[in-house]
Amino acid sequence: MQNEETSYPGVETHAETLAAAAPVRKRPKPGERRVQILQALAAMLEQPGAERVTTAALAARLDVSEAALYRHFASKAQMFEGLIDFIEQSVFTLVNQILEREGATGPQQAARILTLLVQFAERNPGMTRVMVGDALVFENERLQQRMNQFFDKIEATLRQVLRGTAAADGSATPTVDAQVRAAALTAFVVGQLQRFTRSGFRRAPSEHLEATIALIV
Repeated sequence: MQNEETSYPGVETHAETLAAAAPVRKRPKPGERRVQILQALAAMLEQPGAERVTTAALAARLDVSEAALYRHFASKAQMFEGLIDFIEQSVFTLVNQILEREGATGPQQAARILTLLVQFAERNPGMTRVMVGDALVFENERLQQRMNQFFDKIEATLRQVLRGTAAADGSATPTVDAQVRAAALTAFVVGQLQRFTRSGFRRAPSEHLEATIALIV
């Protein structure tokens, strides 16, 4: 299948989104300070090879005390939950737009979802470390569970859009075929994101993306 190169205007960087939401003030309002904390955490995660981000390092970056951080977030886990919320809302808002677009076949929708995920990761390196779990190794286990559920939902969506194609192709087991294909596509995109982080963000996940998607979708 020939994949079309699609740019999703809604795929913004975490810094762009948060910066737009947080006007510069000497004394930010409570909501704005929360945004600034998340923005700083995301920026620290974008540093290739960065070690575990501590609240002390985060506070130092913001030039505030650790106690000031905890006035806005009950724990560091809650800060990471804020980043995961951003990932989920950004990605699935755009996935829903893809699904609602009329005239697209199942494989076309699947290709667009893969492209969306790769574009989001490439534009948000710090978020990619959260998505693949690198940034969550020393954190609360429920954070990794949330990211696992995120990719489970992606896989379920791919399975849904591909089932009709399998049935139209005359498959005797369209549900099983769609499930196998969706699992393979999800594993592919996760692998692209992992390679991106392992390379210190030097190997872009979009490298040869169009040609690869044409082979596997």
